[in-house]
Amino acid sequence: MIKLRAHALALMIGLVFSVGAMAQAMTKLQHKSAQADISADYKVAKAACSSLVGNAQDVCQAQARGKQQVATAQLKAAYTPSETASYQVRLARADANLALAVEECDDLVGNVKDVCVKEAKARAITAKVNAKVHMKTAMAHDAAYEKASKAQGVADTKASQALAKADEISAVARNDAATEMRVAALAVAKEKCDALAGDAKGNCIKDATARFNKP
Repeated sequence: MIKLRAHALALMIGLVFSVGAMAQAMTKLQHKSAQADISADYKVAKAACSSLVGNAQDVCQAQARGKQQVATAQLKAAYTPSETASYQVRLARADANLALAVEECDDLVGNVKDVCVKEAKARAITAKVNAKVHMKTAMAHDAAYEKASKAQGVADTKASQALAKADEISAVARNDAATEMRVAALAVAKEKCDALAGDAKGNCIKDATARFNKP
């Protein structure tokens, strides 16, 4: 499939703000100033798109919106840090990358375009489910270690049970993620089969279904 352009790759690697760099306590004034900067950057980026035409302009605008959305989520995570806020940053980045990739797919036509979109959606699903696994695992273990610390000196068995429960939650999350990713991969494979006809197409779909329906 088509490769993401340089600006798309840059968007995937990290946008505007680094949560790690802003992990320090942020004052209300700093937060307000950062919000203004995000808004100003978005206006400048959007204005720069006006010199472009057609799909190039759509791609440019999608990139500008994506940067704004991710930067806003990152700012919130820096201002009020939490596992949920970090999760929202990952979701924002996945959505931004998806929107940008779909716009880039518009340069294509027919089945090639359809496969391009399906692949973009599959990448977004993978990013989102991995983000969910990360959040659930972190939250479960945080809760377990808190219970374990309280249980020490009272009953080591309770501490072990709390940690075992956290591992169980993490395992379920990983299993759910694997299922969602298989469904997305199957959708891509079936879309590729649409380029074929007759028995070849039928066999392609059958093979894809058998391959991706395996747990």
